[in-house]
Amino acid sequence: MTVESGIAILGRTLLALLFLFAGAIKVLNPDVFMGRMAGSGVPGFLLPAVIALELGGGLALLLGWKMQYAGGALAVFCVATAVIFHHDFANVAERNVFFKDLALAGALMFIAITSGTKP
Repeated sequence: MTVESGIAILGRTLLALLFLFAGAIKVLNPDVFMGRMAGSGVPGFLLPAVIALELGGGLALLLGWKMQYAGGALAVFCVATAVIFHHDFANVAERNVFFKDLALAGALMFIAITSGTKP
């Protein structure tokens, strides 16, 4: 393993952990997230799909499997999350989370377009 491939795997792992933990927390505390979704006008029936995307996409990133699809789907998810849930720019924390979500989307887009070139 080269240094570059090791760094790429570490980077993928760090991104994957974010989504794996987020999905697991939603499984353990769905009511909190259902309330947040309802407050933003998002139907609660979408929560299982969100959990599946976070866990499945996170696992795919972790394993390096189908990263074009996982990275692309998670990138779209991050942009949607930013726009739907974190648009109160008067709130500094919400503004920071908005831009964090966009930054994550950018990293995931990079993974999606370069994942054909291993690792």
